[in-house]
Amino acid sequence: MTKVFVKDDNVERALRKFKKKVNESGLLQNLRDREQYEKPTTERKRKKAAAKNRWRKKVESQKLPVRQF
Repeated sequence: MTKVFVKDDNVERALRKFKKKVNESGLLQNLRDREQYEKPTTERKRKKAAAKNRWRKKVESQKLPVRQF
């Protein structure tokens, strides 16, 4: 359970903190994922594509820049 305390009657700041905590916990994303059924094959395909993209990004960041004369 996520709790945020309001200090000095600053509700806006407390609301921002609450939204940040909920976003970081992944609760809303989990609820959105469960709204519609996803076939197991589709889920595997989506996760594999995401893993490929993460790997490609990691390799690209580790490349040395091409030296130009």
